[in-house]
Amino acid sequence: MSSTPPPGWYRDPSYPLVERWWDGTAWTDHRRQPETETPQEPLTGPRPAAGGPGRAKVIALTAAGAVLVAAVVTGVVVLARDAGGSGSGAEAKTTVGSSATTTPSASSPSASVSEPSADDPSVVEDELNGITLPLPEGWVRAENVADDDVVMTTPGTYDCPGDPGLCRHGQVLSRTATTSDASPEALARGDIADAMDTAFDRDGLGSRPFGGVTSHREVKAGTVAVGGRAGYFVRWRVTTAKGPGGYVQSLAFPSSVGSEAPVIVRFAFDAGADGPPLTDMDRITKGIRPIGDPATGGGVGSSIGASR
Repeated sequence: MSSTPPPGWYRDPSYPLVERWWDGTAWTDHRRQPETETPQEPLTGPRPAAGGPGRAKVIALTAAGAVLVAAVVTGVVVLARDAGGSGSGAEAKTTVGSSATTTPSASSPSASVSEPSADDPSVVEDELNGITLPLPEGWVRAENVADDDVVMTTPGTYDCPGDPGLCRHGQVLSRTATTSDASPEALARGDIADAMDTAFDRDGLGSRPFGGVTSHREVKAGTVAVGGRAGYFVRWRVTTAKGPGGYVQSLAFPSSVGSEAPVIVRFAFDAGADGPPLTDMDRITKGIRPIGDPATGGGVGSSIGASR
């Protein structure tokens, strides 16, 4: 009688140069570079489907009964929480806001940490941080974006007003904070400038989709209950050299799972008539829940704090 391996990082059976998170029952989409030179051996249990989503975009090509797996990296590989993004040579690289995206070929899989909930298709899951986020009307799960931390975007793209490329009117990402010994307020305030630069100033390829940031100002900040935990948010209005500018918000709060590592949720919205309503930031914040605990919401004190 065989036993199921415990949750943990194991060598990815489909791409052994990286490690992949096994949640105890199935493979997740989270990958990272091995922290040691001798990662755990690959599991002998379920293997990820050859054409399924993943952080390292691996395309399985079958010919004459032999499978050749090749990972061809294009653009700039950004090593963040787990691993960097890559794309196939058959994909056309474009720019979305200040981040690259890819237009997949017919055989290319997509990658994202956002997964539909088994119980509620109107939310997306961030399994690594143990939370679900509501998917408001007018938003879609992240597809074909280079930053694998992005969990949702507005549908469609448009020509960026600055350097050539494609932009989106809004996106939301969720990631584990790089430090765990700071308060939610310190984390949010320490993250907001990078959130602004990444969304509106210069992207990972050095392009300036909006001509760069010319100024910013704080429009709101305060404490907020997120999934039953005390969090903090900071919101800036950003003015850019080209286009209507936009809004960025950094939200920090402790996770309710595992080591309770702090989580950062970033919002980047275009300003103007085409951008999503700012109230969507509030709706998403109030709707964040621990995975498997839909009843735990913001509750008392969950409303967005007063402007500063």
